[in-house]
Amino acid sequence: MPNFAQKSEMKLLKKIFLALLVIIVVSSITGYFYFDKKFTPPKNYLNVIGVSENIPIKWISEDSNPHAALLLPIKLEGISEEFYMQLDFGSPITVFYLKPLNSVISKFSDMVEPLKNDKLISLQFSLGEIDISSNKFKVLDYGKSIDWEQKSIVIIGTIGTDLLEKRSITLNFKKNYCSFTNSETLNNIGSSKFVPFDFEKRRILFPAKMGDKELRLLYDSGTSGYEMITSREEWEKYRLKDSNTKIEKVNSWGNTLTITSAPTKEKIEIGNVSLNLSEVTYIEGTSRIQNLLMKLSGMQGMIGNKLFLDQTLIIDCKTERFRIY
Repeated sequence: MPNFAQKSEMKLLKKIFLALLVIIVVSSITGYFYFDKKFTPPKNYLNVIGVSENIPIKWISEDSNPHAALLLPIKLEGISEEFYMQLDFGSPITVFYLKPLNSVISKFSDMVEPLKNDKLISLQFSLGEIDISSNKFKVLDYGKSIDWEQKSIVIIGTIGTDLLEKRSITLNFKKNYCSFTNSETLNNIGSSKFVPFDFEKRRILFPAKMGDKELRLLYDSGTSGYEMITSREEWEKYRLKDSNTKIEKVNSWGNTLTITSAPTKEKIEIGNVSLNLSEVTYIEGTSRIQNLLMKLSGMQGMIGNKLFLDQTLIIDCKTERFRIY
């Protein structure tokens, strides 16, 4: 039988084990809520009035990528100049860029209110026939100052998925236009033609399948010129062996990413449509927090606009259904 010293040692070990267990449990719970908060978007402050159809899409080219970004034309209230905003489903909020915004404020000080602590601004803009306003638009230290003598494209912000909480969107990539309508107007199409998807924390997660593997893919229109982005391990499986790779350095909100792409002949099923992949991509340079947040969301890759260039895509986040045709 164990002696008194051995009994005391066993009790001490049990206490240490229980203490460690409590620390692990508390840390796990604290970590979960920390990252859940990091992944949760702020309240939707957009006020949206009206609907709009056939808004022209403008593509930005970079190097050999003709579809690097998808832009939509907008007008600021009281200002005749046309500006552009990027349509980015990777952003859960609509934001404006500080440098071009400062140029607008300097020229049109009687039309635009000053910034609130360089972080927030009250604005109203039109997107086709839709009026969008908020007194809490976030402002990012990003973009370029405007040279008013140059007749160039001026990008002043990003339209995020907060707008998709207010309106459904139709992206006609065949004819390069998009429409924003009410969910009720889609009922005329017929529910059998739509497929459910997950709209979690303002992120669009499409169900997909490659081979016999079921996937959950983030549709990020901000990674516009890429078909499918996956991990390097999956990239090695899908790419054509001995094929040439393409390496690019891109700027993402001030952070430089290395993007590697290679040809592939895989097929991907999204919803009830089978699409041919011509290229598969992986990215290096994302932060550890970004990578962890991606894993916590359950996503297994990202898809961009390039995959849908010959398609029409309807997304209704209110009822969490979509259609590709």
